[in-house]
Order: sequence, then C-alpha cells, then structure tokens
Amino acid sequence: MTPLPLGDGLRRAWATRDLEFPRRLLVARPRRTVPVSLTGPACALDCAHCGRHYLAHMIPIAQAVADPRVRQAPSLLISGGCDPAGRVPVREHLPAVQALAPGKRLNWHVGLIAEADVAAIAPLVDTVSLDFVGDEATIREVYGLPAVPADYVATYRRLWAAGLRVVPHLTIGLRGGLLGHERPALDALAGLDPAALVFLVFIPTPGTRYADRTPPPVADVTALLAEARLRLPHTPLLLGCMRPGGHYRAQLDPLAVQAGVNGIVNPAPAARRLAVSLGLDLVPGDECCALVIAEQRQ
Repeated sequence: MTPLPLGDGLRRAWATRDLEFPRRLLVARPRRTVPVSLTGPACALDCAHCGRHYLAHMIPIAQAVADPRVRQAPSLLISGGCDPAGRVPVREHLPAVQALAPGKRLNWHVGLIAEADVAAIAPLVDTVSLDFVGDEATIREVYGLPAVPADYVATYRRLWAAGLRVVPHLTIGLRGGLLGHERPALDALAGLDPAALVFLVFIPTPGTRYADRTPPPVADVTALLAEARLRLPHTPLLLGCMRPGGHYRAQLDPLAVQAGVNGIVNPAPAARRLAVSLGLDLVPGDECCALVIAEQRQ
C-alpha cells in the first residue's frame, strides 16, 4: 500500500475510527499488572534493542510467590528471556505459574511458541502478547534468529487455533529506528483479523547494540498508525507503553489520537486534552493494555 500524505491519512483515519468505534479513548496506566520473568535476567538472544535490559525490571519467578506485589496484583505479565529458537520456556515453569494464577488474569509473552507448549499453558491464558515482525532482515539483525516472517504468522495461527486471545505487538522502527518490517507486518495482520493490535516505538536503550540510534520520525510513526486504522478498520489499535518519552511522546501522542487509535498507555497531557476536545470520553484502565484493549471493540 502506498503511504498516504499525512494530512489526508489523518483525516481518513479519524473518519474511519469515528464510523467504526464509540467515542471513547482508553487511558491505560498499567500499574496493577505485575511483570514476572520465567528466566530471571537470562536470555539466550541478547537482542539488539533490548540486551536483556528490560528483564531486569521484572520479578523473577522464583521470588514471585513470596512477593507482596504479586500477591496483591489482579493481573500478571508472564514473560522472560528466549531460548536460541526464540521461545520463552513456558512449560518448565508451569507449576510455579499455576501457584500464582488463582484470582488473577494472565497476559503471556511467549515468543515463537511450539504447539505442545500452547496446549500446556492454554488453561492459564487470558491473553497472549505476540511480538510480530514483518521482514527477515529485521529478524536476523535484531534477534539473530533463523526465522522468517511466516513463522510469526504460523505462531499466531497456532495460538488462535487453540482458542486463545492473541494481541500482536508491532514495534515501529524495531531495526534501530529504521523502517522496513512494518508494512509487510500490516499486510500479514490484515489477513488475520486480530482481536486488537498494540503499537510500540523503538527506544534507544543504554547498553544495547542500538544505544546510539534514534527513534523513527514522529511523522513516519503517525503515518503508519493512520494506515493501520484504514487497513484494519474494525480492530482496536493501541499505542503501548514502550515508546520514547519526553518531547517525542508529547509530539506523537496527540497525533496518534487523530490517527484513530482506541487507547494510549500513559498518554501525554496534550493527547488527553485533544481527545476531550474531539468529543472522546476518557476511559481509565489500570492493567496491561493487552488485557483491556479488546474491550473497546463493539
């Protein structure tokens, strides 16, 4: 699909959103969803954009049962590092997750999960958050995996066939701020009709191979959001928590509202003000966006 001029794209995207969805904007602040790592700080991949940095902020599964934050949380993100095949080792930690699960909603981050593992975790799944990548060059450079885009489609279908709710996550500028995989990913997602789609934006992270890169231009991110709104008119779209802060966020978030997203995690004040001026009701949410975004679907 040829990228639309930004002004025309925003107008058409907003009109599509206004036609297909109620005038509500989810304002998510996911402080009540606690992230748990099945592998602690370990990951076999050392990805270029992460470098195990984000695992350090999760509670290791071995400590989770005794952690008061986990006991009090209504929901958990069950995540962790990957093995060399790009899979989070979910099955070997299943008894520990089962001990945590009663009374909680679980959002799983599983990587390129195998069919046997899907069956094992299915009784404990409320949502699966699936990182979705659209070209082989990005997969190789970022993750170092011997995988192709079709593997992500197959993983989605495997989870969907098991009756699980799958929310793809698409990182704009994943390849060190460069665009490339995003439109092929949208091509694939348009044929899958996901329950919802979460957009993230590349963050240059200290200590990683991409630490000296820059995020993609705000105009390019906005154009992709508008294009996604047009190509997936019935799918709730959300701008997720992983995106640059400060001035970048202050610029992007109001444009995302105009591009027709259904929700934003920790939105900039300007986005909140714009949403109200456009007649949107702000709907608060205090759990992980993937657990609540599909509630925006009519």
